[in-house]
Amino acid sequence: MSKVWLVTGASSGFGRAITEAAVAAGDLVVGAARRPEALEDLVAAHPGKVEALRLDVTDGAAIEAAVADVVARHGRIDVLVNNAGRTHVGAVEETTEQELRDLFELHIFGPTALVRAVLPHMRERRSGAIVQMSSMGGQMSFAGFGAYSGTKFALEGISEALADEVADFGIKVLIVEPGAFRTSLFGDGRAGASPDSGVYTKVSETRGFISGTDGTQPGDPAKAAAVILAALAAERTPLRLPLGDDGVSAVLGHLDQVRAEVTEWEKQTRATGFDA
Repeated sequence: MSKVWLVTGASSGFGRAITEAAVAAGDLVVGAARRPEALEDLVAAHPGKVEALRLDVTDGAAIEAAVADVVARHGRIDVLVNNAGRTHVGAVEETTEQELRDLFELHIFGPTALVRAVLPHMRERRSGAIVQMSSMGGQMSFAGFGAYSGTKFALEGISEALADEVADFGIKVLIVEPGAFRTSLFGDGRAGASPDSGVYTKVSETRGFISGTDGTQPGDPAKAAAVILAALAAERTPLRLPLGDDGVSAVLGHLDQVRAEVTEWEKQTRATGFDA
């Protein structure tokens, strides 16, 4: 039976690629975007298979209404893809409280509100899947990406607990951790940035990386979308799915580094209990 998808940030990048892949698989996609007119070409190309929905994921009241509308019209939401987001660059010292709060609204509070809205329907049907678009920056961070990675770390922590909570109801949770893919994340003025204090050399290098790599990233979003659909269809869907040669290498390297540091101090850290 065909599935009903709700995909946020569906007008470009991974959201558009996932929408196209789901439709090619015979499913119906409700694509949510702040500017639904950006989805007009997909709606026209796939009549009855793609619907455009105006939604700002930082608007809690709008989320409740949007989910209720989709369920009323289609009877269910089989797959929620929390994809809407943007990047941000700035040293921790340079990042203002408001910039940090805005990023958490977009990457944490919005997706979590959507999860709360869809879960009662998924639990009732004892099936469904939630795809949380994180980043390789959800497992590690670099100079200049503190705020961005902070939101993705939080998303992954919430999602890991969520996966444990909903498994008994037949609901899957998939955390996707892409490396550098050729999306508009770094372009079209989407890369938020704190004012450059000029103090942190490594952060200046990160700023240069962002401005210099747009349009040349090695990852293909269409291939990524195909792997995401395959992971969801697998009997044992992984909790985490790093994507791209760079993403996989970075995650594995980080895990090796963490293991080495824990092992180096293991004798001392294990011996911190009360003496018998």
